[in-house]
Amino acid sequence: MNLGSLRTDWFGNIKGDTLAGIVVALALVPEAIAFSIIAGVDPMVGLYSSFLIPVILAFVGGRPGMISAATGAMALLMIDLVAQHGLEYLLAATILTGILQIIFGILKLARYMKFIPRSVMVGFVNALAILIFTSQLPYLFGHGWVVLGVAIVTLAIIYLFPYLTRAIPSTLVAIVVVTAFTMFTGMNVFTVGDMGTLTQTLPVFLLPQIPFSYETIAIIFPYALALTVVGILESLLTAAIVDDMTDTDSNKNKESRGQGIANIITGCFGGMAGCAMIGQSVINVKSGGKGRLSSLVAGVVLILLIIVLGNIVVQIPMAALAGVMVMVSISTFDWNSLRTLIIVPASDAMVMVVTVVVVVVTHDLSKGVFAGILLSAIFFVSKISKVSIESKLDGKKGKRTYFIKGQLFFASVTDSIAAFDFKEDLKEVELNLTYAHIWDDSAVAAMEKIIAKFEENGTNVEVTGLNEASTLLVEKLRHKLSSH
Repeated sequence: MNLGSLRTDWFGNIKGDTLAGIVVALALVPEAIAFSIIAGVDPMVGLYSSFLIPVILAFVGGRPGMISAATGAMALLMIDLVAQHGLEYLLAATILTGILQIIFGILKLARYMKFIPRSVMVGFVNALAILIFTSQLPYLFGHGWVVLGVAIVTLAIIYLFPYLTRAIPSTLVAIVVVTAFTMFTGMNVFTVGDMGTLTQTLPVFLLPQIPFSYETIAIIFPYALALTVVGILESLLTAAIVDDMTDTDSNKNKESRGQGIANIITGCFGGMAGCAMIGQSVINVKSGGKGRLSSLVAGVVLILLIIVLGNIVVQIPMAALAGVMVMVSISTFDWNSLRTLIIVPASDAMVMVVTVVVVVVTHDLSKGVFAGILLSAIFFVSKISKVSIESKLDGKKGKRTYFIKGQLFFASVTDSIAAFDFKEDLKEVELNLTYAHIWDDSAVAAMEKIIAKFEENGTNVEVTGLNEASTLLVEKLRHKLSSH
């Protein structure tokens, strides 16, 4: 990293990054507690993660302005491990997750992001927006009109305050004003403190107290691998979204390595594995955060809130934070995708819808993304498997020329064979492959079968127009077969 970009990342937007980091810190507190409860661990485990991970990634991450911490997607994967083996095994799995993520980064697996179609990306974003919104509903409904009123006032401040000034993030103003109002009026509303007990202490270095053995690795490895895949997938997709929002680029492989370093250190200090958070990243960018300083401020302010201002933090109404997250869900959702749903190809629309449905139903981002990629691959194979075969007869020479056009591979060759008339009385057949390409062993075997069938009927076969790559593949496969 050169000095110019280092200065820009850290000091190019000091005021915006600082204020945005404060907003993010406030939004991280209830989320970290909630995710700890999901995973079945003490609230401080999630809070320590949400302090350490953004601070570490501020220095070693590859995407300035992106916020990483304890997440719901990761917490869901930890439930069984914690229930069956306890916290110490979770900390060990967190450290192993970090090691695997560093390996993924070293191997530069981020380059495979290009295989994720835009329709899957849009589905991923929309599904996240829906999950963010639905996760706030328990804090908004069923608690009386006062709670709903608090959320509505929060949203009103968020959307109307920018008309007065943009010098201070409206989300920060909304949280401070609403919290102050409920404290001074003594309003009885569900608060952050009702989510769990906060211990006003810093995390301490402590390696997991478990035996280092094959049995231990056998227990934690499947969980660590799942956490690695989901963590990297969510982080890289979020990085791509922040890239678009800020119109800047980022180093995805460095981000993978950075996530690994952060998780290793977090596991050694009593925290759970985490990854990028699209909701908090959107809050950060929308509040003016662009550089590494915003991530550092978010983590530092979070731990200061717990240690120094813990008595005030616990009084923040959950309805106010829910209002902020509703704003995030509205901002995150790609509303343009609804307008283009009837314009884009039906296959793209279906991929997006399937991705959204699978993520929302399973609450698992990786399953939705994999379902979308698989469906896209099936549609793509279906599209390119269409092969055109036309023929022209030269009656005087007793010769028929077949013009084969398209991609010849396992999915396209089966139906293609039916287009040839092997019983026709001919002296010669020409298979013109000028506008075709042979991709695999299935295609080579199909061509050899076609040639053999014609030759069985006494017809000479000439193959023409085979391009260089196809010729090399045919010769290579024939040589391999003949050597056996």
